[in-house]
Parts: sequence; C-alpha cells; structure tokens
Amino acid sequence: MQYRNLFIDLDDTLWDIHRNGKECLEEIYRDYGYEEFYPTFEAYYSVYLPGNYHLWGLYGQGEITKETLVVERFLAPVRAFGIDDPAYAKKLSDDFLERTTRKTKLIDGALDLLDYLKPKYKMHILSNGFREVQFKKITNSGLKPYFDKIILSEDAATNKPHPDIFTYALKNTNSRRDQTVMIGDSWDADIVGARQSRIAQIWFNPKGLASDGFEPTYTVQKLAEIKDIL
Repeated sequence: MQYRNLFIDLDDTLWDIHRNGKECLEEIYRDYGYEEFYPTFEAYYSVYLPGNYHLWGLYGQGEITKETLVVERFLAPVRAFGIDDPAYAKKLSDDFLERTTRKTKLIDGALDLLDYLKPKYKMHILSNGFREVQFKKITNSGLKPYFDKIILSEDAATNKPHPDIFTYALKNTNSRRDQTVMIGDSWDADIVGARQSRIAQIWFNPKGLASDGFEPTYTVQKLAEIKDIL
C-alpha cells in the first residue's frame, strides 16, 4: 500500500545534534572555566559524551526522569572535582539547552529531502526531545513549514520506543499504521519502536552499523537515498 504519512525523528536525523551540541558544550567549557578541571575541551567532551549517551538510553527506557537526566549529565564530569550541586547543574543545563535553540546546522541533505517529500506526504516530527527546546530548534532551523504536527514524548507521557507514543502519534495525526513510515537514526528508539508498533521503518544509518535481530523495512546511509524509496 502506498505510504501517506511520515513520522520523522528530529535529532541526528534532521537537526545535527552532534555538531550543534558540541559547539554549545565548547562554549560551556570556556564560559564556565572548565579549563580548571580539564586541560582541553576534547578531554572534557570525551567524558561528557559517553555519559550523556548512557543517560539518554536510560531516559528512553523510562528508567530515569527528565530531571535526573538534565542534572546528572552535567554533574558526572565534574563530581570528581568536588562539584555535586544539583541546582548548579540545573542552571548549567538550562543555559546549555537555550544555546542549542540558536544552533541551526542540519544533517546534509535534510532540506533537499524535505522539499522533495513535502508535496507528496503529510509529515510529522516524532521526537523524545524536550518541549522547551524542540519547538525553538525546529523554528530557528527553518524546519517548521514542512511539518503538519510535532509530536513529542512529553505530550504522549512516554518515550520512543514504547508503543504508546506511536499509538498516540497515529491517533493525533489521523494516520493509519499500514500507510505510515518512521524515519530515524536511532536503532532502538525509532526502528525497534516502529517495528513493535507495526509501522514500516527507514533506518538512517550513516555509519553503516549492523542491524540487531531483524532487518528494517529500508536502510539508507544518506538522506538523499530516501528519494529512491518514497
């Protein structure tokens, strides 16, 4: 059956969270005097990044709260230096998130793909990101005009890959499962989640990672390749 509706992940599928986030963290490193703790930004980043990935994984599985995530990811790299104040980490997190809303780097080919898809499909953002930043990022990056609905995990009260967020998204966009495709970079959140919800998947897999347990409906390494599918 012909697809009619597209659910598209935001971070690292369209909006370049790696480049934008790294720029913001480098500003944080400089502005907060982290040279006192780490001799170079890369030294700090090498500690922050794996911890952040781990915490987002726990958050996606519902094992930690948003509040724990935003505090712990900034305390973990400096706790060994005697900084263990949640209020400090929350203020730093708020500063970091506000900085991200002003960053506009997109994944290569994102706008070209959206220009191609817009006349053909109803498109909706489906993201685990935080409400207070995702709307600003979408607007400031020029993405808003492409999308009919923006569905966030906070709206559904659960995160991808839980089936409830996909059911919520289907209901709130008037989409049918058999006419919908999920496009995303996260194997667990986007691809496993969509498959468990009986929704077709396009795995944006620029690193050429191996699938785990099943083959997605489609796999691409560049966004432009999606034009050959849809």
